[in-house]
Amino acid sequence: MVQLGKLLRVLTLMKFPCCVLEVLLCALAAAARGQEMYAPHSIRIEGDVTLGGLFPVHAKGPSGVPCGDIKRENGIHRLEAMLYALDQINSDPNLLPNVTLGARILDTCSRDTYALEQSLTFVQALIQKDTSDVRCTNGEPPVFVKPEKVVGVIGASGSSVSIMVANILRLFQQAFLGELPDNDILPPLWPQG
Repeated sequence: MVQLGKLLRVLTLMKFPCCVLEVLLCALAAAARGQEMYAPHSIRIEGDVTLGGLFPVHAKGPSGVPCGDIKRENGIHRLEAMLYALDQINSDPNLLPNVTLGARILDTCSRDTYALEQSLTFVQALIQKDTSDVRCTNGEPPVFVKPEKVVGVIGASGSSVSIMVANILRLFQQAFLGELPDNDILPPLWPQG
């Protein structure tokens, strides 16, 4: 199975230009569609502790399609920043000895409704599923793959997206670090002038 996160992190650290990363990201995403049972437009990096990430890697797609073209500036750079930070922390034995940080990074496609849908992926591990009435045809109990539990979520670009995602994650007491709301939604926190 292709480990997209590990490969993308290696390519990022090798200082590939954005256009090369863009082509590779599209090719890897297309190759992994049939292999992974995880959310579309996502990267998963194994670790002892998993952090969530929500970034607008793609622009809004046309009507009926959630994602459009890749956003090089705001999307890819934020993704690369998180991967770089994880790599720096994991490679320093003094910061978190005997602990490896992992990640589950999802694409919001610059669309608040899609970001909300993607953010539900982070709380799946916290939801207790009732499997008492589920039976396999051979009589064996079903085997469910439990999603990894994230300890916190970083990202969600834009006020409307951050507020929607924060409200969902708050219901599950999930830590969230997003952008401050803009002045149109909430008054400024600090005096301007």
